[in-house]
Amino acid sequence: MHHIPDRMHLMLSGGDSTHEIYRPPGRDVLQGIQVPTFAIAPEAVLPSVSNTTTLHVAKEARAGLSATPKTLSPWLFYDEAGSDLFEQITELPEYYPTRTERSIFAAHAPEILCEAAATSNGTPAPMLTLIELGAGTATKTGILLAEAVRQQGSVVYQPVDVSETALAEATDNILSSIPGVTVRVQVADYTREALPLNRLANTRTLALYIGSSIGNFAPEDARDVLRNLRAQLLPGDTLLLGTDLAPNGGANANKTVATLLAAYDDAAGTTAAFNLNVLTRLNRDLGTDFDVENFCHRACWNPAQSRIEMHLESITAQRVHIPANSAGPALAIDFAQGESIHTENSYKFTTTAVETLLASANFKSTKSWQDPQHLFAVTLATAI
Repeated sequence: MHHIPDRMHLMLSGGDSTHEIYRPPGRDVLQGIQVPTFAIAPEAVLPSVSNTTTLHVAKEARAGLSATPKTLSPWLFYDEAGSDLFEQITELPEYYPTRTERSIFAAHAPEILCEAAATSNGTPAPMLTLIELGAGTATKTGILLAEAVRQQGSVVYQPVDVSETALAEATDNILSSIPGVTVRVQVADYTREALPLNRLANTRTLALYIGSSIGNFAPEDARDVLRNLRAQLLPGDTLLLGTDLAPNGGANANKTVATLLAAYDDAAGTTAAFNLNVLTRLNRDLGTDFDVENFCHRACWNPAQSRIEMHLESITAQRVHIPANSAGPALAIDFAQGESIHTENSYKFTTTAVETLLASANFKSTKSWQDPQHLFAVTLATAI
């Protein structure tokens, strides 16, 4: 049985359950969001990050809406309403990535965890700790965490996300359903900030970057995200990377562009609501005056870049105002009829492209798993 150091319990306000948290020896006082000190449900730390979050929103809105063409970063999607809408998207019949990746985990979790802990010299496998970038509500991660507990008795899990709401839900779900998991939350933008990993003695880190989140970045930015992660890891640590596969080629000939477009423009309009919600968020957080009904959701396939693009298209010529705030003076943003705000890219990959991307960030692809229809791939890579 592997040993996890001193444990304690905390009764969270507003709830009737006792959640296990980790306290390193000699630490007796809660210290804001210094995650190395405590692993706690995020409700206890959210107030200290709200002002910083609003400033990031203001800077992003000003920069993106003043650019040509206009853009907004996809991390802005994930306020409370946006996180809830995305969870609804993952259950839609058209949106195959989530259920397909979940099926890969369900079929291969024992092998994935064994491969991640494997040693080349025959010594006993080290205990794994798991960190997840862009964890969201971690609905699929539970499969891997449960298997980690089965194999090694307990596991420390470090979810990182910009959405406080999603992390709160993830923490509650995992601690209530998987005994043996210690959760250490980090409210952070992993694309720009270092990740202070809480490495226990005699452990190996398995980093999870699943859900094809890497596909939201342009190739050079995706490389930089993985290099930032690699800088926090030791040689021999591992990365599990989820990637949505490109259509119409080789084994993927049965995956069509129509399948992709339906996943990003569903019949129920949930993805449209998710996309438009970013304007509602800006109105609430910054006091902008977007008329949401004057914009429509548009998804398209860009074959030259191998990506789905999401846009918010202006139905009419209009002007939107950003009030003065700590990020800068008041701005007036003009839209022509048909002009769009580019809100998201979702790149699709070949197996070769995945291996090349990993190699560019000093990871070596170890093993890959796909579903029978070759819609999605999960690749384990080792930090070198």
